[in-house]
Amino acid sequence: MISFRTHKSNESCLTMTFEEYRQYDALGLAGLVKKKEITASELVEIAITRAESVNPTINAIIHPLYDMAKEMARNADPNSLFGGQPFLVKDLGLEIAGTPRRTGCRGYQNYISQSDSIVVERFRKAGFSFLGKTNTPEFGLTPYTEPVLFGPTRNPWNIERSAGGSSGGSGAAVAAGITPLASASDGGGSIRIPASCNGLFGIKPSRGRISLGQKSGESWTGAVMEHCVSRSVRDSAALLDAIQGPAPGDPFVIPAPEKPYLETLKEAPGKLRIAFSITHTLGHTIDSECVLAVEKTAKLLESLGHEVEMAPLPYQKEDLTKSFIMMIFGEAAADVAELGEFLGRPASFSDVEEGTMGIALLGRAFSAKDFAYHRRQWNTMARRVGAFYQQYDLILTSTVSMPPFPIGMLQPTPAEKRLVRIAKALGLRQSLKSKIDELAEKIFSYIPYTAFANMTGQPSMSVPMHWTQDGLPVGVMFTADTGREDILFRLAAQLEQAQPWMGKIAEV
Repeated sequence: MISFRTHKSNESCLTMTFEEYRQYDALGLAGLVKKKEITASELVEIAITRAESVNPTINAIIHPLYDMAKEMARNADPNSLFGGQPFLVKDLGLEIAGTPRRTGCRGYQNYISQSDSIVVERFRKAGFSFLGKTNTPEFGLTPYTEPVLFGPTRNPWNIERSAGGSSGGSGAAVAAGITPLASASDGGGSIRIPASCNGLFGIKPSRGRISLGQKSGESWTGAVMEHCVSRSVRDSAALLDAIQGPAPGDPFVIPAPEKPYLETLKEAPGKLRIAFSITHTLGHTIDSECVLAVEKTAKLLESLGHEVEMAPLPYQKEDLTKSFIMMIFGEAAADVAELGEFLGRPASFSDVEEGTMGIALLGRAFSAKDFAYHRRQWNTMARRVGAFYQQYDLILTSTVSMPPFPIGMLQPTPAEKRLVRIAKALGLRQSLKSKIDELAEKIFSYIPYTAFANMTGQPSMSVPMHWTQDGLPVGVMFTADTGREDILFRLAAQLEQAQPWMGKIAEV
């Protein structure tokens, strides 16, 4: 029950409990602000109180910006899209002027952003108050969020389990109810993985849908896109409407949508042709809970009138273990080189983690020819996938291969860390090459599907369609042809109505 209180000035305003706050998505809260039933400042205070209560447990926010949020809320336009309500920004690629940006890396502890990223400018215009910055693995390199600098982010559904990565801090914060949505980015699944782990909705937009400026034109050779994780589909659609579009100098530009994504949610998706698979791209086993999630979703889709059939996917193991991972090697090497420029000396193990250094050393062990050759294979895969979409509208798989796993399970072993230190000390980069297949199997065993959409530039979403008997969320993933976020949003809205998930709450 929402109650009113009266100030001495006789102005009436609404007092909201956290339990009431959590019932609303971001657009719902914005509606209350517009109707003057609550102020942005009050919403920020609720979010701060919740953050102070739960963040010591889940470790989602690594840099609070409470004073900034309060000031932004006081000056917010109540008629803006999101009405000045609290919002969290992932501490990786985005810059907020005057604040630290650490990217999960000890070497960047003294880095202060001098200006806003273009997306951050658009966040401001949309009417958000920046509550803080969220945890991420070093340089966003892993599908779990356990940086040495800040420690692991814990899953609100079970604090012994991973919140996913690399947007794990944002995913955990939203699942814990601190804010209804938070910024996230995705270079190999980093929006969709934490969405799956935390019982949230998350869509990676098409390449070129959102500008990555000012400092970046393309990130990970075009694989990365910014957006968010959210509790509701409509919040995600509204935010994409607010931040989509190119900026001068962007290397990738895609045609604007025919109508706002928020409007497309009102339209039925029609009868879609959907291919699904429960086959692991590396030949490993998919956890039975993930298989069940896909099979249940396929049956629901059929009941909603869609044409669903099992089909072999247009992906190959080598797409991940040869072509995608080569890009990661090269980008990690570049990240460590840029860190050295910032520090004014070569980066060392006091600056970056052993796992990061090992990947960077592999990037230095290969040639420019190797990098260019494997980058060209992305086009080969994209053409293969493009032909597949002549027959189907969507691909359905599990988002990841298992429910949220115990924290630390995918971390480098002590032996792997020792090998990296020896290789760096003795200049034996070539010796690490013998471990590439083992490294690829370890990484992509958990994420056998997500990175393909990053390579092709297609939009892809994780939808929270299943929970295990012990209460862990499991997402399923839909991928559409390039530029067809509209199809994904319409289907997501249909699924949200058919099997609502907003009522499922992580009681951390």
